[in-house]
Amino acid sequence: MTNRLNMWGEVMLGGVMAMVITPQAVAAASTLEEALTGGEVLLDVRYRYEHVDQDNSLENADASTVRSRLGYGTEPFYGVSGYLELENITSVGPQYYNSGTNGKAAYSVVTDPVGSQVDQAYLAWNAPADTLVRLGRQVINLDNQRFIGRVDWRQNGQTFDAVSLVNRTLPDTVVTYAYLRNVDRITAATTGMNSNLLNARYSGLAAGILSGYAYLLNYDTAPSQSTQTYGLRFTGGTAVGTDKKVMYTAEFAKQSAYANNPASYTLNYVLAEIGGTVSGVTAKVGYEVLGSNGAYSVQTPLATLHAFDGWAEQFLTIPTAGLEDTYIGVGGSVMDVDLQVVYHDFRPNKGGGDFGTEWDAQAVKKIGKLFSITAEYASFNAGNVPGKVDTDKLWLMGQVAF
Repeated sequence: MTNRLNMWGEVMLGGVMAMVITPQAVAAASTLEEALTGGEVLLDVRYRYEHVDQDNSLENADASTVRSRLGYGTEPFYGVSGYLELENITSVGPQYYNSGTNGKAAYSVVTDPVGSQVDQAYLAWNAPADTLVRLGRQVINLDNQRFIGRVDWRQNGQTFDAVSLVNRTLPDTVVTYAYLRNVDRITAATTGMNSNLLNARYSGLAAGILSGYAYLLNYDTAPSQSTQTYGLRFTGGTAVGTDKKVMYTAEFAKQSAYANNPASYTLNYVLAEIGGTVSGVTAKVGYEVLGSNGAYSVQTPLATLHAFDGWAEQFLTIPTAGLEDTYIGVGGSVMDVDLQVVYHDFRPNKGGGDFGTEWDAQAVKKIGKLFSITAEYASFNAGNVPGKVDTDKLWLMGQVAF
């Protein structure tokens, strides 16, 4: 559980995440036939029940779905390999929820549309100078996924039609560049863009990892969403004795209108976290600010959003007044069950009042190397700023992946 809470904000996927086969993961083939037939198969099946109860006119949602992913990665041949992953999402029983595509507008939203698609399909090249190049539909996760991530909590995760380069030439340094032509959203829709991502991580410091990034998002048909974000992030931990550790994270970024965006603004993003582990129990306090000028606010549309600002997902789009999220979390393990509880206090960055508070709780049990079961609950209590309603959500999941 210690590792899970240390990575809270880094990745929170609620189960065993399907691992993507990379070209380095398998031995090189001597012939093309060996490359095509000697690869590895991935199978990932996840059942999930999700219940949503909101204090509004919508009917309660009950979504029972199964996500199946089947992937195959070839062995490298002259440094080139391929990966193909197919995905199917099936509803178990009637769809008593609004997936966004099923026409069930009377119900609360659960963004798990049914259907089949090519989830990933790319060619990879182990290029010179410790560089990995990928071309095609792929997963891209950067830092803690606050700006760019897989969104694997949802049944249909987010992928990108892109070319990406990951370079490890310099000691303790990973430089990632990606050009994005499309983003394949959790809604099963594809959004066109001409975007550039640059991220550099340096892990040679004893105190932690320093990251610098520039994310230039240029949307083809949604110019008001085009932004440029430049930031620095530092995260690390220091051991204190044999069973104690202090953890800390600091991040600052500037976001402004970019490319074809008709607006003009510059806003701040700030994150500060401090925590500690004692005898297997981890606690963390954090403060995150998505700034606002009263008319516009910092947005992170390509993030793994479920992991941030409460699991009830009330701030997938940040209000124009911005958001200040003060939170505290505690986690540990009891009888090999990983447990954590998180409390949030939400307030506007501009203007008075409060958005509300939220309690989140999660329990995860891993069974061997392949299986996991997860229970998660989120309870959001709306404040005195209009636009939010009390919301309770419950998830029960079982997953097998190999």
